[in-house]
Amino acid sequence: MPDAPDFLLIDISNSFTKIAPSGRDALLAEPVAVPTRELDAAALAGLPWPAPAGAVVLSSVVPGREAVIGEAFPDSRLIAVGPDIALGVEIDYPDPATIGADRLADAAAAHEFYGAPVIAVDFGTAVTFDIVSPAGAYVGGVIAPGLAAMTDYLYDRTALLPRIDLEEPVAAIGKSTVAAMRSGAVIGYRGLVKEILAAVAAEFGLAETPPVVATGGYAELISAGIPQIDRVHPHLTLEGLRIIGGLNL
Repeated sequence: MPDAPDFLLIDISNSFTKIAPSGRDALLAEPVAVPTRELDAAALAGLPWPAPAGAVVLSSVVPGREAVIGEAFPDSRLIAVGPDIALGVEIDYPDPATIGADRLADAAAAHEFYGAPVIAVDFGTAVTFDIVSPAGAYVGGVIAPGLAAMTDYLYDRTALLPRIDLEEPVAAIGKSTVAAMRSGAVIGYRGLVKEILAAVAAEFGLAETPPVVATGGYAELISAGIPQIDRVHPHLTLEGLRIIGGLNL
């Protein structure tokens, strides 16, 4: 990439930090993922892109990591996502400062791509549902344990249940311990997601679920059995950072 990108997008989550260069209209390359515990100046110095011409746009849910970004890009403007900057959506929430930056980015992207109302579901360490109302305002959401956290809990707290790889179960009735666990995890998790989506639609007084966009590590797997999810967008959070960067530069 010979020219400096408009933005460098950085999404610091609990497990991994995702980084990508961006223009105003699109991401310019596939994101790089760095384990968040390994995020330091050396990791950022090794990125294959130059410092951005416009700004570093940052979403972080790990307190204290922002300092690493400032040290790595001292000459770049830093746009940290929060409720006090332009997001492209209004906020109708009792304490906006408590909303995770990644959740605001997801809501901004979902609203830009799908209008309102819309629900963004992010399958990460936790699964989060972020809701933009019919009036176009972020109104809150739902947080539940992530799929991997639920299966790891069984492994950690039982003597005989193994750690499993998560994939589509062959059948609902498992014919082995692993198959039974896989069925309970994947099919059971789909039930959790469907019930939450139905409850959100009912709370809005809607006969059908609003448009739903999913992102995150297990989005493809879980969404495959949920017809209410309209699209899987693997880079939704980074797209939200791109949109927010354009609104604040």
